[in-house]
Amino acid sequence: QVQLVESGGGLVQAGGSLRLSCTASGSIFSINDMRWYRQAPGKQRDLVAHITSGGSTNYADSVKGRFTISRDNAKNTVYLQMNSLKPEDTGVYYCNALLGVRIGDRKRFDDFWGQGTQVTVSS
Repeated sequence: QVQLVESGGGLVQAGGSLRLSCTASGSIFSINDMRWYRQAPGKQRDLVAHITSGGSTNYADSVKGRFTISRDNAKNTVYLQMNSLKPEDTGVYYCNALLGVRIGDRKRFDDFWGQGTQVTVSS
């Protein structure tokens, strides 16, 4: 079964740091773009950071200069290093990836989501 599993969330004081990880597992032959989204209570899910298969990155304006997205293709893992955290960074963080998956003798690309990891920043 193909899945994305996140880890690394938690409770941190304002100004602190956390690193989120998201690992893809299962019958995968390709990992394309990977993204981190954030959903605050009562709000929509917003894109935080994006990394292409070639390593190009882009960020939401609210996290530029504080967050860094990276990937380790050998480990099928994407990271989100979050520094100088603010209370407004609080939310559930979701990993999203376009994965090439094998189903029997067939191949196709599907969009996958992780289960989410809670990040809470106290003031």
